[in-house]
Amino acid sequence: MEAHAGKFYHLRIGKSVTRSNLSKANEQRDYHIFEEYATFMIAEARKRRIEKIFELNGHVYAFDSTTIDLCLSVFEWAKFRKHKGGIKVHTLYDVEAEVPAFVHITSANIHDSKAMPEIPYEPGAHYIFDRGYNDFSNLYTINRIGAYFVVRAKTSYE
Repeated sequence: MEAHAGKFYHLRIGKSVTRSNLSKANEQRDYHIFEEYATFMIAEARKRRIEKIFELNGHVYAFDSTTIDLCLSVFEWAKFRKHKGGIKVHTLYDVEAEVPAFVHITSANIHDSKAMPEIPYEPGAHYIFDRGYNDFSNLYTINRIGAYFVVRAKTSYE
């Protein structure tokens, strides 16, 4: 950061870089700038990293989510249990390019299958899901556009 000290004024950081200066600067910054930059960088990485591993006609994607715990005293808006806070990051991973192709963030209490309609499906692509995504209406959407899917079967504990 010190190498670019002359640009601090334009970035609204101040004369020196401190945690509070960065925090204040990011409070005033629209989050869309970060979203657009991340989308651009993902697209660039996918173009440069693509390697046909499976020799299939379309892209091969894996979709899953992870829950990120957040401190409720800092992130009050992230409450999903009585004393827990968090968000869920749903990621569509391009298996052949080895980079994420799409990321969707929800509240941690949202079921995994509820994020499926947000995925930008491609005709001819192959999608791999865990058993939490065994939702027939969403899977039918994939089938209707001419894409393929694999879902791990739900197990029965009878």
